[in-house]
Amino acid sequence: MRRFIIYFNDGDMKFDMAELPQVADESHAVVREAKNAGVWIFGGGFFEDKPVVVTENGELSVGPLAKSDVRLGGFSVIDCETEEEAHSWAAKIAKSCRCPQEVREMIYDPESTN
Repeated sequence: MRRFIIYFNDGDMKFDMAELPQVADESHAVVREAKNAGVWIFGGGFFEDKPVVVTENGELSVGPLAKSDVRLGGFSVIDCETEEEAHSWAAKIAKSCRCPQEVREMIYDPESTN
C-alpha cells in the first residue's frame, strides 16, 4: 500500500458559520467511510497558528520556521493502492470541507510505520 497526505490551507474553508454543524457531519461521514474502507490512518485540524520551533539542542522559540502567508489548516493521512484512489478520497474530503485539497505521496519508510 502507498501512503498519501491530503491537506488544505488555513482559511481555505469558506462557508457561513451556520453551516458548521453540517460541514462537521459531512466531514466526519467521509472519515467514517475511509475507516470502513480500511484506508484511514490519521488526520485532524489545528486550533490556531501558534507554532513552536524546537531546535536540535531543545531550545524553544516562537514559530513558524519561515514566515509565510500559507499555514496548514488540516490534513488526512491515508493508505491506498493507487494515486487515483487517493485523488478519489481527496475529492470526497474537498466536497465535505468545502475547499480544494492538495495530495502528496509519502516516501515509504519501514521504520516509520506500525
